[in-house]
Amino acid sequence: MEQEREILTIAQVADYLQISEVTTYKLVQEGRIPGFKIGRHWRVKKEELKDHIEKLQHGEHL
Repeated sequence: MEQEREILTIAQVADYLQISEVTTYKLVQEGRIPGFKIGRHWRVKKEELKDHIEKLQHGEHL
């Protein structure tokens, strides 16, 4: 059984959310999706992404 990745790349987040990588990159840069940079590359903690989605589903505007 493959262990679930805790840290996602922009491509993985885009795939997870079923949106384009360009849109995902913009949302992370704008702070609308929680993310952090390692060097020049953005990363997203999967647990933070799931929490963010939960808040959006409950009508919280972030």
